[in-house]
Amino acid sequence: MRVGYIRVSSFDQNTDRQLDKMALDKVFTDKVSGKSKDRPELKAMLEFVREGDEIVVHSMDRLARNLDDLRSLVKSLTQRGVKIEFVKENLIFTAENSPMSNLLLSVMGAFAEFERDLIRERQREGIALAKHRGVYKGRKKSLNEEQIVELRLMAVTEKKTVVAKAFGICRHSVYEYLKD
Repeated sequence: MRVGYIRVSSFDQNTDRQLDKMALDKVFTDKVSGKSKDRPELKAMLEFVREGDEIVVHSMDRLARNLDDLRSLVKSLTQRGVKIEFVKENLIFTAENSPMSNLLLSVMGAFAEFERDLIRERQREGIALAKHRGVYKGRKKSLNEEQIVELRLMAVTEKKTVVAKAFGICRHSVYEYLKD
């Protein structure tokens, strides 16, 4: 079987560009950050595939976000007789991989991890500059002024967890509103 694995970081992102028009027997799609260990569709796919199957992934960074995870997944799957194809990198890994294949996996995986780190660094720098200019104010507050007053009054007598549930926010946010 040819099995596709698609991952996007959030529910509002589009999966269409990954594995578009590829002949696949089954597709597993996760809409969760790659750094998350809790990827239900990845787990389901790993349980589903059998010896002789082929997994097709758009790119290495869709399967794993760091080199250790990538190498571990590829090694585990190829040892089970599962072939893995990364479309963007134009690489295929099988149980018969050569030392050159292992080197390519490590190098390409390291580049994917490096690229992700650069993106995060540029993002942090951009946010810091925007904050300095007064343009970036952070996320909009969930509660209006009336609700904040009500939250503060309720927090005097109730546990913070109860207050958080009452306002549909997390406990950390309760403490942030109390701090302001």
